Amino acid sequence: MSVPRDIFADTSLDDWLKTVALPVARILDKALNGHDLSPQEALRLFDTSGPELWAVVLAADQLRQRRVGDVVTYVVNRNINFTNVCIKRCRFCAFSRDYREEEGYLLPLEEIVRRAKEAWELGATEVCIQAGLAPQMEGDLYIRLCRAIKSEIPEIHIHGFSPEEVLYGALRSRWSIRDYLKALKEAGVGSLPGTSAEILVQDVRDAISPGRITVEQWIEVITTAHELGIPTSSTMMYGHIETHEHQVRHLAVIRDIQKATGGFTEFVPLSFVHSRAPMFRHRLVTGVRPGPTGIEVLKVHAISRIMLNNWIPHLQVSWVKEGHRFGQVLLMAGANDLGGTLMNESISTSAGADHGQLLRPAEFRRLIRDVGRIPAERTTTYHLRWVFENPQADPIEPLDMVSGDPDERFGSYFRLIGMNRYRFRHPHRPKQKGEGEISGPASPRRS
Repeated sequence: MSVPRDIFADTSLDDWLKTVALPVARILDKALNGHDLSPQEALRLFDTSGPELWAVVLAADQLRQRRVGDVVTYVVNRNINFTNVCIKRCRFCAFSRDYREEEGYLLPLEEIVRRAKEAWELGATEVCIQAGLAPQMEGDLYIRLCRAIKSEIPEIHIHGFSPEEVLYGALRSRWSIRDYLKALKEAGVGSLPGTSAEILVQDVRDAISPGRITVEQWIEVITTAHELGIPTSSTMMYGHIETHEHQVRHLAVIRDIQKATGGFTEFVPLSFVHSRAPMFRHRLVTGVRPGPTGIEVLKVHAISRIMLNNWIPHLQVSWVKEGHRFGQVLLMAGANDLGGTLMNESISTSAGADHGQLLRPAEFRRLIRDVGRIPAERTTTYHLRWVFENPQADPIEPLDMVSGDPDERFGSYFRLIGMNRYRFRHPHRPKQKGEGEISGPASPRRS
């Protein structure tokens, strides 16, 4: 049974109410009339299938259209994951390496700055900086890194350091979280990625990432950043051991924070990529799923829009995790942003994602127009830089002119972990034959 497109007219919902069960109809009617759903109501939407599910998807799409219109955005940016060496051993993470492993790397300061400058010259307005937690890291590493980038490229936006990294930097510096965030802001951080959230339910976190930042600590970092005028994104990693109830509880936490602070720029659902994740590959955790199904991805995006629409206007699709084609489908289920060009992508790639590490601006525009929407380039904080209403007037952008394999031009994670030039060297481990000297941001400090 199909659901007619005009059933969402503000004046009448009679046709629509006939297509779905009354409880679901009432829940969606409540959302379409501008009211927040309770967690219990949102959970009921996860039980939908068939015509009811399509009603949920169409309701999300209608809310998206009312909230942000038909413009779909992207940002020209570059990821710089400057080290994969990490003291944490999160069971879902295939990116990190122990400092004793031969595949540990650390980019020196001059290479980080070089990558940022290259991105700027190719039209990027943002560098996204995240990395592992290197052992014995100097507490001011992130601060010095930001100063170095800003001294060379004052206008670039630094979207850097997850709550986990902020907490680690504060602990290594023996500063409060507030003081450390103030120092980061003064050094040039413009916003924080709201990653390291996974599922904001402590029992789930204890199973998949024991020893990682707690729910309480994550909330403290995020809300303190918002209080200091540092916006953040928000995320949820799903499709592993969590249930729909956990997902809804996570969304409720995000919504409550936004009600209190208004500091989230967007919400980004992140599918668990399982193939190289230790907890799946080595059966470290009981009951791990091989990532979400396509229907679950569809539901998570649609219900996220419905539950968060009144408070967070922007819902982003991770094209790295979902691919270009399914990303287009999700633009019809409540999403209005396709994320960034990236240039380098290490974390999802290391876990087994196979959708590439670069999406050029021209390709963003093609995908967006194919859905019947209007493409626009945005800043990190969702100010529109260019709206491309006329395809004939599209510019030829520097990043569009980069030809050939992006791995050849920008490097790849799997090449990086094999390079002696950037091999991580712990102060207590003798230098190995062929290793280069590592200068720059993470010259370790003895405890």
